[in-house]
Amino acid sequence: MGKKTPPKSKSASEESFSLLTDFDIHLFKSGKHFRLYEKLGAHAAEYKGAEGTYFAVWAPNARTVNLIGNFNQWNNAKHKLNSRWDESGIWEGFFADIKKGEAYKYAIHSNTGEYLEKADPFAFFAEVPPKTASIVWETNYPWKDEHWLSERKKQIGKPKPYSVYEVHMGSWRRKLEDGNRSLSYGELATEMVSYVKEMGFTHVEFLPVMEHPFFGSWGYQLTGYFAPTSRFGAPEDFMYLVDRFHQEGIGVILDWVPSHFPGDAHGLYKFDGTHLYEHADPRKGFHPDWSSYIYNYGRPEVRAFLVSNALFWLERFHIDGLRVDAVASMLYLDYSRKAGEWIPNEHGGNENIEAIVFLKEFNEIVYGQFPDTVTIAEESTAWSGVSRPTYLGGLGFGQKWMMGWMHDTLSYFKNDPIHRQYHQNDITFSIMYAFTENFMLPLSHDEVVHGKGSLIGRMPGDEWSRFANLRLMYSYMFTHPGTKLLFMGGEFGQTAEWAHDRSLDWHLTANDKHMGIMHVVKDLNHLYKTESALYQYSFDNRGFEWVDYSDRENSVIIYMRKGVDAENTLVVVCNLTPAPRHLYRVGVPTRGSWKEIFNSDELKYGGSGVLNQALMNTSPVKYHGKDYSVAFTLPPLAVSILKLYEEVKEFEIGS
Repeated sequence: MGKKTPPKSKSASEESFSLLTDFDIHLFKSGKHFRLYEKLGAHAAEYKGAEGTYFAVWAPNARTVNLIGNFNQWNNAKHKLNSRWDESGIWEGFFADIKKGEAYKYAIHSNTGEYLEKADPFAFFAEVPPKTASIVWETNYPWKDEHWLSERKKQIGKPKPYSVYEVHMGSWRRKLEDGNRSLSYGELATEMVSYVKEMGFTHVEFLPVMEHPFFGSWGYQLTGYFAPTSRFGAPEDFMYLVDRFHQEGIGVILDWVPSHFPGDAHGLYKFDGTHLYEHADPRKGFHPDWSSYIYNYGRPEVRAFLVSNALFWLERFHIDGLRVDAVASMLYLDYSRKAGEWIPNEHGGNENIEAIVFLKEFNEIVYGQFPDTVTIAEESTAWSGVSRPTYLGGLGFGQKWMMGWMHDTLSYFKNDPIHRQYHQNDITFSIMYAFTENFMLPLSHDEVVHGKGSLIGRMPGDEWSRFANLRLMYSYMFTHPGTKLLFMGGEFGQTAEWAHDRSLDWHLTANDKHMGIMHVVKDLNHLYKTESALYQYSFDNRGFEWVDYSDRENSVIIYMRKGVDAENTLVVVCNLTPAPRHLYRVGVPTRGSWKEIFNSDELKYGGSGVLNQALMNTSPVKYHGKDYSVAFTLPPLAVSILKLYEEVKEFEIGS
């Protein structure tokens, strides 16, 4: 990025000039400046032939603001910022002696009498924790993902598969021989990109990569909003990682956290000695679950900060989507609070009207400026219209996590198969509401922490049964309507609960049973991407039809997945017990020869090899409300998928 020559504001003196125009200030104060990262923070600039750095920070309740760093021996009296004349609350200054790579903080004397040393909320780079200073930085990366971005634009509005591999970057794989350190961005660009491509996922989703002081927060307690964490390299190194994913045809989604922030001394909390970014009243401004602070969504400058942050990652880092964390905590004023611990809105209700307005605006701006990206809500309640357009009264997200499906599915699969006949509703109920939102099916990091154990550890039975159940659950997931998300380690049957400070147990992949899980996930990803019936109507009831959900005695469910072309219809048969079902009759929609195109009981997956390799010719036996049917063997604890191989037309008279 080139150096900027600051324009003078109306009353600027020779010593006080700005990159900010009067229009910038108008937009900022009205909450409509959505590219604040171009104006606030530290930027390379040139003034009167001198190259240096321009700084600007919002601190309206400060008495003085100075820069401190190695360049002045952290002396808070040497590099003074000037308060703007327009009552915007912005302090600014240009210094020729401060260049790229310098560590700095803002030394703030508040009008409350406090002295504070704050990191720059708009910094593009930060010191490696536990150090907390910001670093003067300008990114200059030669992107090579033009083809990806071009194709992304061409796909706007078209249905496409989302098979998302959710990753905590610091614990995916670690170098035990080098002090058990996490991989760098560059190493991830070599090792993770090739692995995700081999496994067939369409997207990778990173738990927050933004700078955070406490590694154990998994990135959800941010202090560096515009800076990828320096633990793994420089901002350009993270750009390279994104670029490499794109070059291999894989999208990148980031977790984004506009719901709360921590109270670290160098962070946003009481930034200028007052409750600037957060609500002053703890009933609205303090989050009891995470001991963190809640943004004041009613403040225009705070909304502009948050929307600017979202656009920053989409624009500067070419990110393909944002998964918004903890949306439910934003929507409800009484979220995780007892009576008397929250303040009703002006109508007496528990809805956070300011947060709702913010979320709608966020989605409108993101889709207005980057219509080829996606926003995904982690929203755990029955709030209506999360993924419906704002003009129809919705919040405007592109997708929403289907938490009900996740809870019901895991609850069902923990049951011993002999008892599953009494819990059939757990596995079928999700279809009742599957098309009320644009749902993503999540088996996320939240399901393998805090004593919940691993996914395979929650499967019942002996070792063979546990692995078969996991293959069955994944096969059910990939054939259920909605997009997909699987947390790292699940794709090979990680047996231990996830821990953020150690590597996944990659040694397990040397075991045939764990390798079988990898094979089934890889093949399901391929099937999902190549069989249009599995994704063309992901969010539309035209893509799903029950064949039979009532065979409780055998714990069998049968459904069809349908796309635009009827000949691509798939019949999915789930046998949820370990008993093979011989000559099990299934109604099919079309006369002809049907072929089993997937069977999760294959030997290469670690199954028992009960396959149906011969073509299945229909008989004119009406079954399941269909004019034709086929009879075949249902493999144990497995999913079998049938597809029409050759259609037989009705004979014409005289033929």
